[in-house]
Amino acid sequence: MAEIIMYVSEDTIPLFSTKTTNTKRMHLLWGDSVRLQEALPAAGRVKVKARGNTGYVNVGHLNNNALLEFYFIDVGQGDGVLVVTPDRKHILIDGGYIRRKQITKRNAADFVDWKFDRDYGQSRIRLDAIISSHNDEDHYGGLWDIINPNEVHELNLRIVEISKYYYAGINWYEKDGKRNLGPHKDGYWIPLLSSKTALKNHLPGGSGAASSGYSLQGQWKDFISQVVKSASSCTRLSNKKNSKGYVPGFEPKPNYPSIKVLAPIEEKVDGKPALKKFGSGDSQNTNGHSLLLRVDYGKTKVLLTGDLNAQSQKHILNFYKDNLGELSCDVAKACHHGSDDCSFEFLSALSASATIISSGDNEGHNHPRPRIVAASALTGHQLIRDDRVVTPLIYSTEVARSYKITEPAKLILGKAGAEGTFHAGNKQAQIQFTSSGQVRKRDLWKSMFVSGIVYGLVNIRTDGEKILCATLSETKKEWEIETFMSRF
Repeated sequence: MAEIIMYVSEDTIPLFSTKTTNTKRMHLLWGDSVRLQEALPAAGRVKVKARGNTGYVNVGHLNNNALLEFYFIDVGQGDGVLVVTPDRKHILIDGGYIRRKQITKRNAADFVDWKFDRDYGQSRIRLDAIISSHNDEDHYGGLWDIINPNEVHELNLRIVEISKYYYAGINWYEKDGKRNLGPHKDGYWIPLLSSKTALKNHLPGGSGAASSGYSLQGQWKDFISQVVKSASSCTRLSNKKNSKGYVPGFEPKPNYPSIKVLAPIEEKVDGKPALKKFGSGDSQNTNGHSLLLRVDYGKTKVLLTGDLNAQSQKHILNFYKDNLGELSCDVAKACHHGSDDCSFEFLSALSASATIISSGDNEGHNHPRPRIVAASALTGHQLIRDDRVVTPLIYSTEVARSYKITEPAKLILGKAGAEGTFHAGNKQAQIQFTSSGQVRKRDLWKSMFVSGIVYGLVNIRTDGEKILCATLSETKKEWEIETFMSRF
């Protein structure tokens, strides 16, 4: 019998351990898919598999209506967003740093692996598209891990199928032994590599690299080298290119989500596509030409912003000055992890009802910055009901993350442990270690240990009208849920 999949129809429901008792295994969320393990009865509970667990749910809490889902993944410093459409297409936008540079040794690749393995019970990962918002490692690293054959052994599912790859058009190059962002003319980056063939030809030894003197460089080169092997197509995105500014395959269609590319803003130099050259260094250009994507479904609008900065935001505002409604949204991913380099006017144009900030602990940026958290609230769409703030809502993956801190008690060496047991403070056992990304060694007995990590995943679900935001409670292991209606 073919497996029947249904979906949770309430904001949250319990997954019971048995058909009759009230012992709960976990709580499911609106739109979660469940796989029926028996024929659907007219009433009562039915046996299902959901989120990697087997249990029972009330029949009245299920329907056949899949939702548009956004998973803002806790990747530490960086971004990672998995988008799942109602027709079950999967798009991974960014993925955080590569795994070996993560404090937790986890990034978006691991979440996607869990999703297809444990949640869906599938034997392979199938992504309809992977998208790098721009060419910074804290964004493309997790994408690299999911397609890199040298890293895939870290996943439970070793078979990964990638249909399409999209990117913003700015690359890291090497010319005359120096790293740069490529050729430019009259204040514009030109030419732009728009296809799989163009990217492949600019790898070291390729015809494009030979003729121009510019070859793709560093880890970005290694990532793109793997992309051209793994994806069936590679395409540059802009507000004018591809399907009148939409991501191919996600043009407007009744009852389906569309993905509109609002930036980078493509211009012409000598009749060829070009991007404006922003001043003040490479990062202003790599971040400034991040993809700005708006996902529309029904009345709902969700804006994904990459690492846009104030300079690029003002450029975007000027381009859309006669149609600022293009930037308005219900939900926004905060630009550049909550960096100070942000335009208040741009945030005002967004007027988001909910803002999600993706940031990490072990980094020197101190994201999110206090004034940007405040600005996101001040510019957010205000809805007050019964003397209570409904919106704006501000979420942070870093704040949503929780863990327990403990002290080392004893160290047992060997199977028997009788002669090899050392307690804290014992001078016979002097063990040192280094933290992720650091060189200085620390003494074991003077350090604290982290356990019981609950990752700061922020869930956004919508049926095109109602919007649900949820994070997992660190104490009750239940969902903390806020809901509001789209205003569009």
